[in-house]
Amino acid sequence: FGIAIEEGDIKSIDQTVDAYLPELKGSGYDGVKIKDVLQMSSGVKFNEDYSDLDSDINRYFKGFILGDSQDVFTSSLVNEIPPGTFNRYVSIDTHVLGMILVKATGKSLTDYLHEKIWKPIGAEYNAFWLADGKGMEMANGGLNATLRDFAKFGRLYKNKGNWDGKQIVSKAWIEASTF
Repeated sequence: FGIAIEEGDIKSIDQTVDAYLPELKGSGYDGVKIKDVLQMSSGVKFNEDYSDLDSDINRYFKGFILGDSQDVFTSSLVNEIPPGTFNRYVSIDTHVLGMILVKATGKSLTDYLHEKIWKPIGAEYNAFWLADGKGMEMANGGLNATLRDFAKFGRLYKNKGNWDGKQIVSKAWIEASTF
């Protein structure tokens, strides 16, 4: 996300989600700032109880397994509390960020990750991203890679976005995203 901002594909985290995803107008993400989604304070009502078969997360997974669109599922969610007022983990917030990246860059998450991070850090193996029946990657946990390549990604963050003298992700973004 930081790279997309640095390169001007995303103008500001103070923009609203629907500026990039008009299909989410009228949903729980309508008028929500990207910053609130990044900070898991979107205010979207989402039951993350994995032991409850009727919870939102389990309804999401059932649809995913059946090949349903994650984007359509996301558009069905409603807002529960004012955005930016309460931090609560919501898996689908991460999916929304993936949707924004795809829309803003014109590239799939797979292609964007490969071009902007995987190749520059010298990942040894191709990563594999689970995708729904429409081809949208599962941004909330579907990335599969080797331990060594995940460690390289961790090293990139540990070094404030710098890889062997080349700034891949801006230091300011790394610091802001880990504060």
